[in-house]
This record gives sequence, structure tokens and C-alpha cells, in this order.
Amino acid sequence: MSKKTLFDKVWDAHVVDSIENGPQILYIDKHLIHEVTSPQAFNELEDRGIAVFRPNQIVATADHNTPTENQHLPIKDLQSRNQLEQLSTNCKKNNITLYELGHKYNGIVHVMAPELGFTQPGMTMVCGDSHTSTHGAFGTIAFGIGTSQVAQVFASQCLLLTKPKSLRVTVNGKLKNGVLPKDVILYIISKLGTNSGTGYFCEYAGDVFENMTMEGRMTVCNMSIEMGARGGMIAPDQTTFDYVQGREYAPKGDAFDKKVAYWKTLPTDEGAAFDKEYTFDAEDIEPMITYGTNPGMGIKISENIPNNKDTSFVKSLEYMNFEAGESLINKQINYVFIGSCTNSRIEDFRVAAKYIDGKQKADNVTAWLVPGSKQVETQIINEGLKDIFDAAGFELRQPGCSACLAMNDDKIPQGEYCVSTSNRNFEGRQGQGSRTILASPLVAAAAAIAGKIVDVTENIETLEFA
Repeated sequence: MSKKTLFDKVWDAHVVDSIENGPQILYIDKHLIHEVTSPQAFNELEDRGIAVFRPNQIVATADHNTPTENQHLPIKDLQSRNQLEQLSTNCKKNNITLYELGHKYNGIVHVMAPELGFTQPGMTMVCGDSHTSTHGAFGTIAFGIGTSQVAQVFASQCLLLTKPKSLRVTVNGKLKNGVLPKDVILYIISKLGTNSGTGYFCEYAGDVFENMTMEGRMTVCNMSIEMGARGGMIAPDQTTFDYVQGREYAPKGDAFDKKVAYWKTLPTDEGAAFDKEYTFDAEDIEPMITYGTNPGMGIKISENIPNNKDTSFVKSLEYMNFEAGESLINKQINYVFIGSCTNSRIEDFRVAAKYIDGKQKADNVTAWLVPGSKQVETQIINEGLKDIFDAAGFELRQPGCSACLAMNDDKIPQGEYCVSTSNRNFEGRQGQGSRTILASPLVAAAAAIAGKIVDVTENIETLEFA
């Protein structure tokens, strides 16, 4: 019997039919939707007189447009209000479960679905959102789809797809203190580039990922799309099983045990071949920071911006008002945003609180903390983290996508610098003319305290963060 990768095993188990030398029809276990990319698909189905095939396999939440203040009041922005109302109408009409604004399970789709146990190993999952790759942390084939594909899944619970090639990134060794999962993925993308994964599905392997928490694995897989990969995966193990067990919608009792027995068969067979492989040493990774306008433009925080004559590189530095060859240490910043589907889980806020405790935010910084879900918000309060944040002058807002992509009122003003735990630093991503510097929650917290970018490795000798 031929040896298979994790990706092969999950993919092959979901193929409904194949066209010779052509695409395959893939069955989709779970379809996640939100207010931005679903309305057109619902309209298409209605226009064609087609019913949603399996509403029980669809989960809806409101996240992109939701305000992060006064969520109990009517939404001021007309477009946002209309989109959220339309989502509610469409879900009600089609018997789809919706965690709307204010619901105790509401949150960013890539945060609330894992924490409720919807995300499980060995599944195929899709959403009209590129960061669906997050769910690959569970050994799931999860990827973003376009609006027309959202309609396809509504109508058939299947997708017509060509199987991507396989890529494996292995990182072995022990991470240094202060190096977080966000640094690992920013390091990988800085080394491989933003197009290195195009046409591939990526598996992350090695000690570093095996020793990561599920929150950390989600951060890594979330940014797989930023190196061009269709998605990222990490083999399920005891860490995965422990995370899933007991979640609201996870299997229970004997059903859970049977699932675990199957999930244990999923890791890549020893000797299975990948189409492309990269290997890195954990010792080479340090806290990272970006200086440009794509996630691949990252450096170790202690390094200087490289020299490059490429036109797009020069244009990127002009936008950021940085110069080739200079260090970012001591650069003054104006905003700090800890949130997004990359870094808005409880672990991220615990790291930030551990660093912030007993310190005071710099006067020149506005610091926003935006939990990924209502459940994370509750944890922050119950664990006393909110008290630490309040005392330090940080602002804990209500859950949502927030300033990651500025579709609500949380926008970074033109020309201002924001150290952000989000996943994209494109021009204007956080608001027209805004300048985004990607970093881990630890680096972001340190920047908020100092009012400028600082080398965290010089200040954390007595705290364990890795």
C-alpha cells in the first residue's frame, strides 16, 4: 500500500467522484459563513430556486462588520447594519444556526468554531474567508472559497476542485524564550516569500509544532495563506484530542473514543513523499517584526531593513516611511492592536497581560485589545486580565474582526503606525493610509508600554513566554 501524507488521507476520504485527468468532487463536512461573503450566494440560490442542501452542516456568525463598542445598541453604520440583518434573515429562512451579535457564542468565525468544537480532525471545512486555513491546526483540510463556491456548497455540500500539490515545512529544536508561534510563521514567510506556497497545501512538522498549544498551531496555520498556500495542516495528536474533548459540539463518550481512534490514523506515514520540502532550525528564530507592505517583508527585531533596489520594495518602504538599512528599534508608534483571527485567543491575552502587569502604557499610544469571541472576553474578565489591562491604560473592546481589516469603526488614521497582531500589512489594510507593523502579542504589548518598538529579548529574562 502506498504511503500517504496527512493531506492525502483527509482529501482521499472525501472524494465523491473524479473526472479522468481533471478535477474531483470533494465532500465538505462543515461550511462556515459570515455576513460579508454569503449574501450574494444566498441570492444566487434564491434566483435559481435551489434550496440549501444540508443546513445542519453550516454554522454562521457575525464578525467582520460588528462594532466593538456598545454592541447592545443599534449599529450606527448603515451598510454594516444591513449586512448583519441580511445574514439573520437568510439564516432564519434556511434553518441555519447563527451566532449573531450579542449571542454568548458570537465571535470571529475562526475563533468561535474551534472553541465550540465544530472544528475536528480529519474534516473538510470551507468558508468565504481566506483565513479558513486556521482550522488546519486540527489536521483538517480547511480553506477559503469565493462567493460562487459558497453557492456551490450551499446547493450540494460539495466542491469541484483540482487537488493541490503537497508541501512540508519542518522546524525542529527548541524555541528561545520570547519567541512565539507568530514569530515562527513570520520567520518562515520571510524566508520563503509570499508566493512560495502557491498551488500547494502545506503540512507543518517537527518538534516546534508538536510542542505548540492548539492556540499556537492555529496562529501558524492561519497565516499559511500569507505564503500563498491554499491551506496549512498539523497532524492531530494528544494535544489536539485534549483540546477538542468536552467542547460544546464535539462528540461525546463512545463516539469521541471512536473518533480519536480514527484521528490517530491520520498523521503522515513515515516515508510518504511531498512535492516540496523546507527545513528550519528553531534556534535561528527570534522575535520578528515586519517593515513593509506584505507579510514576507519581515526581519528579526534586532536586524536592520535589508537593501533592495526592486521597484516594489522601494515603493513599499516609501509607503511605510522607512529606509533600507535602518533598524526599527526605537521607532515611535501610535497604535497597538492585539486581536484578529491570528492572535485573539486567551493565550495571546495571557502573554500580553504577563508582560504588561505593573507597567503603564505610553501616552503616545492608543492600545486596543479585541478578543476573538464572547467566550474569550469572558475568560479575560474571569482571569483578572482585564484589571491588569485597565490599570495599564489599555482598552479592552468587545469581540470582532475590528482593526484587522477596518470594516467597522476601528480604523488606524492616515500616516499612523500600528503594531498589530493581525495577519496582513497591505497598504490601507487597517484604514486608508495606515501603516501596519506585524508582530506577536508580546512584541505588541512591549511597544505599547514603551511607545516605540523595542527589542523584547532584552527585557524578558525573568519571564517565560515561549
